Amino acid sequence: MKINRLFHSFGHAITGFRFALRKEQNFKIEVLAGILVIGAMFLVGVKTWEAIVLVIMIAGVLILEVLNTSLEQLVNMLKPRVHPKARVLKDLMATSVFLAAIASAIVGVLIFWPYIFK
Repeated sequence: MKINRLFHSFGHAITGFRFALRKEQNFKIEVLAGILVIGAMFLVGVKTWEAIVLVIMIAGVLILEVLNTSLEQLVNMLKPRVHPKARVLKDLMATSVFLAAIASAIVGVLIFWPYIFK
């Protein structure tokens, strides 16, 4: 693989990240929450396996949010001939992000609880 192509692909990824950060309020909130959780991990000194779980949960929520945004952008491009089930697709993707965020919050509480309430 040529190094130029590698840098070019990273450029696309960074452009997409910046788009999501600028245009999607939920993505901003989730990135901020992820940064706060990572800071708290260092502050309380979680075990390595706990840090791995937390990072995976943060990444999962962010990845789902980007997929949700991608689907929304695609459906919005198809207007005005949007199929009635397009709304269902958007709602289902939003639900996946919501469920991942809830699961992440529960995992975060379970991991941080013993450190906070010793």
